[in-house]
Amino acid sequence: MGDRHATGWKDKARRLRNEVYAVYLASKHPATPWYAKALVALVVAYALSPVDLIPDFIPVLGYLDDLVLVPAGIALAIRLIPPPVLEECRQKAAADGQAPRNWIAAGVVVALWCAALCGVFLLARGLWVRAHGGG
Repeated sequence: MGDRHATGWKDKARRLRNEVYAVYLASKHPATPWYAKALVALVVAYALSPVDLIPDFIPVLGYLDDLVLVPAGIALAIRLIPPPVLEECRQKAAADGQAPRNWIAAGVVVALWCAALCGVFLLARGLWVRAHGGG
């Protein structure tokens, strides 16, 4: 009985991985509208980002945003991608088997978040100095 459940989860995980890869391929397709490409980029950036809307150390809620926002973003992207493009990309994803790992893109996302955090820090510091008369 345990093998059947493990196989079910493995199949679901494989299908989800293929679907995410198909959406990634569709975001590179010339017939995909710009707004669908932008949404896919935001979802991928959020999924790869070390910074979450709700920090992961908060019990239950910390992982809830990852379990809700990322799949919801993928589902919305699927609705925005033209069906013929999505079907073509699904077939290509199934044939390829595994999505490529892009460490450069992940590094860029991390660098952007670091730059944003530095900007927020400098802005807060400037406001603090201005409010307290130097420093």
